[in-house]
Amino acid sequence: MTSPPGGSDEGGRVAQPQLLVCARCGITAEAPRPTWVCSVENGSRQYFCDACSRENLRAIEGRLDSAWW
Repeated sequence: MTSPPGGSDEGGRVAQPQLLVCARCGITAEAPRPTWVCSVENGSRQYFCDACSRENLRAIEGRLDSAWW
């Protein structure tokens, strides 16, 4: 096999870039960025841009279990 499972030679779809939207301010990015924060809330992934993450750092850290700090 020369391509990963689900590749075009198996009739699968080629992965498209994922459009991310900041859950707080609505700014978009075409792919995950290293400065963005991903949060799983109620089983759903939410992304926050670097500006919103910095502005709300205390609130984000306040929700972490003590095992994380």
